[in-house]
Parts: sequence; structure tokens; C-alpha cells
Amino acid sequence: MFGPGVPAILSLIPDTFTFAWLVAILFAAAWLLDSRGLAAGRSLAAGTWALFGLFWLTTVPYFAFEHQSYVESILALVGVPACIYAGYLLYNGRASLFTLTRAISLMLFIYLPFETIPAFSVAGVAVPEPRRILIEAVATQTGFLIDLLGYAPERVTSYEGYNAAYAWTLADGHTVTIHVVLACTGLGSMAIFGGLVAAVQAPLSRKLRALAVSLPLIYVLNILRTTFISVVAGNQYMQWQTDLVLAMFGATDPYRVSFLISDRIMSQLLAVVALIGITFLAVRELPELAVILEDVLYLLTGEEHDLTESLDLPREPTNR
Repeated sequence: MFGPGVPAILSLIPDTFTFAWLVAILFAAAWLLDSRGLAAGRSLAAGTWALFGLFWLTTVPYFAFEHQSYVESILALVGVPACIYAGYLLYNGRASLFTLTRAISLMLFIYLPFETIPAFSVAGVAVPEPRRILIEAVATQTGFLIDLLGYAPERVTSYEGYNAAYAWTLADGHTVTIHVVLACTGLGSMAIFGGLVAAVQAPLSRKLRALAVSLPLIYVLNILRTTFISVVAGNQYMQWQTDLVLAMFGATDPYRVSFLISDRIMSQLLAVVALIGITFLAVRELPELAVILEDVLYLLTGEEHDLTESLDLPREPTNR
């Protein structure tokens, strides 16, 4: 079906996190070149946007078949042409996209250390990997809320080897184990807002206000989400249309149905709604974010939008 050269080309694509680090570094280099007035910055940024589109394409099989997420699969697929289009527009003169370019780079620099930095020792003192610290903190706070609700699952070791899973024993003797992983910590959403806020040119006070209304809210909502999923899946409260749900996700274990409904459908859709609402709150505090949001809307719709007027935002100086 494919020519003999295709496997060789695909073999050149690095693993996911190496690929992401490469994109982050190239975006940062393009940002630096452009800030010094060098035309090479525009070309490098445009090419890296195309590379970023390829990155999202490589994640589709994981989101679709391993992670079993319709929402994330669709977003990854949409990201492919959107990134290529962003590179095209930037190369052809839409300079405002440099702000989004900076934001993407900063988002990745915030997120990737938690995925890639291993445990290490300093002067004989063992320092755990950052992901472990964050995951176990979220697991502890999730367990606190579970206890408040009157449930008592056993806290056990997760498949990653962390103290970050809850084992629920059902009436039939079957045990359902819910694992807290990095995707359960809200880090991705917090990295998005951190990158957006850091990328715009605005007074520090307004940036801090935007972070103050976004990051804590994301974290609290995320703890509520992990608690909801754990309780629902652990008690099999959403065993609805079992055969249909299993068929939709290509799954075979009926004990996963409540998890698939509560997490992959309900929580992920509600997360999109929540992020839109949090974005509205953040842009009220930091109107400069409107420039980035207008560019994103243009990529998705092909039409210009004036969010400053639509949302009745203060007319603050914005980015380039």
C-alpha cells in the first residue's frame, strides 16, 4: 500500500517527548531571531509550525487507540491543518502569530520537565522526579475528598510505582483500581495558561491577576474531576449501555464502562467548557490575551474577530 521509503521516513520521527522538546527549542530560537530583527526567525517559526502539525499527527494513534479518547483524538487531528495554516500565515506576514509562537514554546517548557526529568540525587539527597511529586499530591487530595464523601477505598501503588492509585472492591469481589497519572493533575491546562500569560507583553500586575484567577481554579476543578471519576468508576455508578460504550471505545472489559463514561466522555467534554470559561475570566484580567485568542479563532474560522469589542474588554496596549 505504501512505498518502501515510507517506513524509513517514519523511523526518522523521534519519540513523542523528544519531538516536543525539539519543537519547543525551535520555537524559542525563532522567537529569539525575530526579536533581534532577523528574517530567519519568520522562516524558522513557519517551518516549526509545520513540524508541530506533524507532531500532532503522530499523537493521533495514541489518543485514539491507547488512550481511547475521542475528544483528544479530534483535537489532535484538528491541530494538524491548524498548525500548517499558522505557519503559512506567519510566513506570509501575519506577525501577530509570533505571540502564539512564543506561547507554545513556553507551554512546552513548563510541561515537558514533568514528563522527562528523572529522579536524581544532590549531595547524597534523593530528589524524586517532578511528575511523582505532583501525581502523589493530587492523589492525596483526591483521597481526602473521597474520605469526606464517606468512601474508603484502599490506597495502593499505581502501575507507575507511585503511591497514587485507589483500589475499590465491589460486592461481587472484583477490584477496580483507579490510577492517578500526570494527565490527572491539570498540569496540561495550567501549562497552557502559564504559556499564554507569559507570552504577552503586559504589566506584571495584570499577568499575576490572570494567573490568580486561572491556575487555582484549574487545580481545584481538577481535584473535583479526579474525585468524581474515582468514585463513579470505583463504584460502577455509570454502567449505562455497556455493549454500546465498549464498542465505541474498542474495549472488552465491562468494568471499564463507568470509567469511560465519567472520564473519556463527561469529564473531557466538561473540561473543554471549563477552559473556555476560565479563558474568559483570564482575558478580563489580562486583555492582551485577546490578540492570541483572535489568532486562534482566525485559524479555526478564517474570519477576523475583535474580541476586545465583543467581550467589552479594556482597550489596553497589546502585543505586536
